[in-house]
Amino acid sequence: MDERVREHADVLVDWSARVEAGDDVVLSVGPDAHDLAVAVAERLGERGANLLATYSSGELTRAYLRAHDGTFDEPPDHELALFEETDVYLSLGGGRNISAMADVPGETRQAYSSGRTAVREARLGTRWVSTVHPTRSLAQRAGMAYEEYRSFAYDAILRDWEALAEEMGRMKDVLDDGSTVRLVSGGTDLTLRIDGRTAVNSAASVAYDSHNLPSGEVFTAPYATDGEVTFDVPMTIRGESVRNVRLAFEDGVVVDHDAERGADVITEVLETDVGARRLGELGVGMNRGIDRYTDNILFDEKMGDTVHLALGRAYDACLPDDESATESAVHVDLLLDVSENSRLEVDGEVVQRNGRFRWEDGFDG
Repeated sequence: MDERVREHADVLVDWSARVEAGDDVVLSVGPDAHDLAVAVAERLGERGANLLATYSSGELTRAYLRAHDGTFDEPPDHELALFEETDVYLSLGGGRNISAMADVPGETRQAYSSGRTAVREARLGTRWVSTVHPTRSLAQRAGMAYEEYRSFAYDAILRDWEALAEEMGRMKDVLDDGSTVRLVSGGTDLTLRIDGRTAVNSAASVAYDSHNLPSGEVFTAPYATDGEVTFDVPMTIRGESVRNVRLAFEDGVVVDHDAERGADVITEVLETDVGARRLGELGVGMNRGIDRYTDNILFDEKMGDTVHLALGRAYDACLPDDESATESAVHVDLLLDVSENSRLEVDGEVVQRNGRFRWEDGFDG
């Protein structure tokens, strides 16, 4: 086994999930994540945690949904009970086909997502962490040789997370102290309110309210969004390719939308529920170990030259105690490339220009 797989498992169990003796752990394993699952299971055994492994496959879910009558009114009690009794949930991605769900009707996907809201809330109440094992399918998706992709993935995952957390803390302070964010780029002039929110220093650990590995972003929950935004980073959403998505906001709500490619899937997302037309997240990528787009949101949204916005549910960690998150069954990220002809302002002061932060070499204020 590649020693980097074992190092990945170490980071996941120790730094990210902070697994302790006696923790009840659910390990969700993708079809091609076997090696990482074995390494994680070994670490969990050494730690004295209690392991339950499950299998997660896009093909499996596709078969179930296409055969189902499409009615998902109540959450499945057995799955809900599982997560209500779980301390740690670890998701090891590693699928074989990113488009496995492409021929599942949109209304079925919407109903399935909405009907599982209680299950999703219970899962989010655990110390959950999502990661991915570098596979040949992901390398192909990224247009990279397999060994090249493995090196890319581990450069993003096996970081000095304490040092990166310290740097990202500077961006967190800016957002925590700010009231208004303005994002300007090609096809984008968007204003968002962030006062009263708490930014998350997403340093790949539940200790930082961070749940992705790799991570490397600072995010908050905006509101009162106005203006237009064009998301120019190609992505795959629900198995469909999307490109150059344009959203227009008035008083926090999407009032118009279009896309060069994938407009139908954006419409599907927006029509999920009322909350899907509002933003749940403003995220600023800061992981310089990620140096190219790979059509994988887990990596792309953390890249240092990107900003992302998410439609739908906000994370409770960003909200004051007396405010609940927007009710929505979705949280769908969309990305902008801010490496050129762009700026991010907080209360009128430029914090990032053309991908460089004001504390970095090369920043042109």
